[in-house]
Amino acid sequence: MALISLQTLAFSSPRSSLCPSPSRSTVNLSSPFAQSIARKAPVRRISRTRSLTERAMASSVSGFDSGVVDALGDVGILSAATDEPVFFRDLWDQNEGVAVVALLRHFGCFCCWELASVLKEAKPTFDSSGVKLIAVGVGTLDKAHILAEQLPFPLDCLYADPNHKAYDVLGLYYGLGRTFFNPASVKVFSRFESIKKALKNYTIAATPDDKSSVLQQGGMFVFKGKQLLYARKDEGTGDHAPLEDILNICCKTPVP
Repeated sequence: MALISLQTLAFSSPRSSLCPSPSRSTVNLSSPFAQSIARKAPVRRISRTRSLTERAMASSVSGFDSGVVDALGDVGILSAATDEPVFFRDLWDQNEGVAVVALLRHFGCFCCWELASVLKEAKPTFDSSGVKLIAVGVGTLDKAHILAEQLPFPLDCLYADPNHKAYDVLGLYYGLGRTFFNPASVKVFSRFESIKKALKNYTIAATPDDKSSVLQQGGMFVFKGKQLLYARKDEGTGDHAPLEDILNICCKTPVP
């Protein structure tokens, strides 16, 4: 009977009768101890945020090995500034130089005009940090020149990859479903005003003559020398890497 009474008491008694009294469980928020904890809390949150950023960087490059980076260095593309071919490995210092490499879908993609516009606005920040901006698009040089003149976009940062060789080396997505039906593409609706502004001088004439090229997806990469710091493949049209992520990585990377 005593056992039954104890069980009944345990399951039927109010929570307050089983827990410590309020006088022992309640913290006085005005006490010096509580206020010292409150002052320290923001510092702990910042430390955790940095840890999450570092883990995200490591996760983003997990699918790429040094062989992929070396293979990219051997890819030849065309400079919109000189109309001459150049290897990827010659675009930035392969020892310590930091470069942001944006691979646009193609020069006639209206979402890529918006991305190019955003990158152009961020260029002073990249320059002040010693970071080189490189934008590559699928298409011929005449298509690249259309984007550069109409947007406008700095020629010395723009390159053409007519045969999407760099895209193949990096394993960027390609196909009808990715281009037109991927759920990730709904993000473009949240950037309507930004896209509208970027398309002020847009012309479809920048679209590649080879219409199969419009099925190519792009991506964003950050390098320090030959080390890949950040990699992101666009899941669908308009699914671009957040600029804030790129700037955070560039700012965290010491540049000589």
